[in-house]
Amino acid sequence: MNAKERFIKALNFEETDRPPFYLSFVPQLAEKLYRYYGMPYQQPIDSFLSNHVSWTDLLVKMGVDCLCIAASSPDNGKTRIEEDGLILNEWNIGMKNHGLYDDFVLHPLAHAQSVKDIESFTFPAADAPGRFRDAEQTIAKYGKDYGIIGDLECSVFELAWYLTGLEKFLMDMMTEEPYVEILLDRITDYHIGVGKRLIELGADMIWCGDDYGTQRGPLIDTDTFRRLFAPRIRRMFRAFKELNPDIKLAWHSCGSILPLIPEFIELGLDVLNPLQPLADGMEPQYLKDTFGDKLAFFGAVCIQDLLPNSSPEQIKSEVKRRAAILGKGGGYLIAPAHNIQADTPVENVLAFVEAVNELAE
Repeated sequence: MNAKERFIKALNFEETDRPPFYLSFVPQLAEKLYRYYGMPYQQPIDSFLSNHVSWTDLLVKMGVDCLCIAASSPDNGKTRIEEDGLILNEWNIGMKNHGLYDDFVLHPLAHAQSVKDIESFTFPAADAPGRFRDAEQTIAKYGKDYGIIGDLECSVFELAWYLTGLEKFLMDMMTEEPYVEILLDRITDYHIGVGKRLIELGADMIWCGDDYGTQRGPLIDTDTFRRLFAPRIRRMFRAFKELNPDIKLAWHSCGSILPLIPEFIELGLDVLNPLQPLADGMEPQYLKDTFGDKLAFFGAVCIQDLLPNSSPEQIKSEVKRRAAILGKGGGYLIAPAHNIQADTPVENVLAFVEAVNELAE
């Protein structure tokens, strides 16, 4: 079977020779991997989800079964760097590089209090010219042979707080400021437009997401989730299923989110990501036993401790252990629980890849 067949069969809970495999990493690690494979480094794609949609040639070389497509910055909204180093994207969200990462320093709706504040803000157009040029190129080159994931993360909550600031948005949700719901609606509208286009291009799965968990438990209580987020997620999911009833719907949320998993099942979720291993309660056996008849799983390989700090032999053993648990009866896409970080040695990434290949032996 080819990579695409393996990807689709596993997500339909069919046994495959091994679980399908996905990888993502930060640019600093990508550069090291390009050097290892003797390939010329490719600059990241200008996208809100750059780490997931860039470096497809390298990922194919490493043996992945699926690749991501997403919205890119359009022709009239390219990310730009100001003289003072401020990085501004098309949403006018500002970041500055402080070493390994770009940190948020400018929130264009930090002043928002009223519905009028949201109505006067210029939201990017989902169908802006050039938005899907990179996605189209990936589909044209790889769509027949590889599973295609339409990446739609930062779907509702995260983009809202990127625009307003995290502390402000958490407070304003609790005090029910009048702008909150219309902001969430406008963000949802944008992502429905993007997601539908990714499906039309040929995505086999739409990967939505917001981080609702901390290391110890949910950041958002269940009542707030039901009031503010569940109706908008349901609207997205329905729009995508109406367009393609066979589309698989995945959701990313870092951290410990056990109380929210039944909520997502009720909303129609097919695939849960990333199963952050060191977060409380996210143990593979428990998740498989409790939710494995309703959900496929995507992720679960620890990037906080296992990949950066273990020996290659320990990594191979743990990858195989998790695959045996989560892949039993199908329903598992093996992947890191987030982008693999710059502190992970190349040999440890290669051990991860080797362990996946050995699963088929």
